[in-house]
Amino acid sequence: MKIARLRRLTGAGTTVTAGAPAPGRDAAGRTDRPRRNAEGGPAARRRPWTATLSAVALAAAAVLGSVTAAGTAAAESNGGVRVMPLGDSITEGTQVPGGYRIGLWQRLAAGRYTIDFVGSQYNGPGSLGDHDHEGHPGWRIDQIDANINGWLRTYTPRTVLLHIGTNDILQNYNVSSAPSRLSTLIDHITAAAPNAEVFVATIIPLSNSGQEAAARTFNAAVPGIVQSKVNNGKHVHLVDMHAKLTTADLIDGVHPTATGYDKMAAAWYQALQSVPGSISQGPGPSPSPSITPTITPSPSVTPTPPDEPVACRVGTTVNAWNNGLTENLTVTNTGTSAVNGWSLAFTLPGGQTITGGWNATYTPATGRVTAKNVTYNGSLAPGASTEIGFQATHTGDAGKATAFTLNGAPCTTS
Repeated sequence: MKIARLRRLTGAGTTVTAGAPAPGRDAAGRTDRPRRNAEGGPAARRRPWTATLSAVALAAAAVLGSVTAAGTAAAESNGGVRVMPLGDSITEGTQVPGGYRIGLWQRLAAGRYTIDFVGSQYNGPGSLGDHDHEGHPGWRIDQIDANINGWLRTYTPRTVLLHIGTNDILQNYNVSSAPSRLSTLIDHITAAAPNAEVFVATIIPLSNSGQEAAARTFNAAVPGIVQSKVNNGKHVHLVDMHAKLTTADLIDGVHPTATGYDKMAAAWYQALQSVPGSISQGPGPSPSPSITPTITPSPSVTPTPPDEPVACRVGTTVNAWNNGLTENLTVTNTGTSAVNGWSLAFTLPGGQTITGGWNATYTPATGRVTAKNVTYNGSLAPGASTEIGFQATHTGDAGKATAFTLNGAPCTTS
């Protein structure tokens, strides 16, 4: 794919303010821009690069070297759909420069999608075909929010991939109000870019048990936040990233290993594929919500006739906290015929009540539940999978759903 490079030459000694285009980059492609201080205001021009998610990452950051004061800033464009990776050092790729963007770019290229990553930041290896992003090490939700309108005006993304909130936890920064700040940030994104598809991720696990507990509490609020935006007609979608990684996927207790970042890439790619227009050229059709209420509309795809054999496998992952949980279900068609229109039935443990879900409709909320496809995932070719999930409350039993059937046929589990 031919890449057209647009370059701006900057002079030595030039200073910038947070959120402005960077005048200098180091040999690894990192920008030379001031960070914000703990109160969110501009900090002094940095010397050796030490801004990281938290104290546990400071030592690791030192190996990444110092930032030079001048150089050439490059923006890459191939004329494709503009996608903005947005967040903190996990978006930048601390410990593994490029982070999840490497695996995501490779999957998009293999899928023949023409994508233009956009943002004021730039880093990553040569295997990453487009190095632009909006990942800012050490930044919290409020600091991203303070700059988001300018970035959106400058780069006009069609799609935004948002993973933010980790530094609010690590810095213990008004953690109880972090969900409210996230909601406000999403409102600002959808107001400034009303036609953009906004994918909001739960934050990945943390190794410190106290911080992980706070992260789980924060994550528990995210599905409801996304649901509220969907109910107001916004193009917002949930990606349960926390469920995709474990602490074994972390290199320093905060940042993923290369394998962990690739798991994030796979999750983003699957989410993007599920929303028409998010990674395809031209205006996409009106998006179906990623989270849907528990009322059941008529299926949008004609169901497979009952006399056609159906074979299936369901993978389950539960992320539970004191009185709530999320459960991700990966439904795979293991048969030899396509499934056109599906209903997945399963049984919830006693005391569990579904409060919301994504990528399917769910009814009833307790007991024996039926999840039905939505407009964009009703067809499953042989060997194909789709991921759905739900949030629920529980009274002590946070176990997995059981007794799965797809269009009436029993499914194996994994």
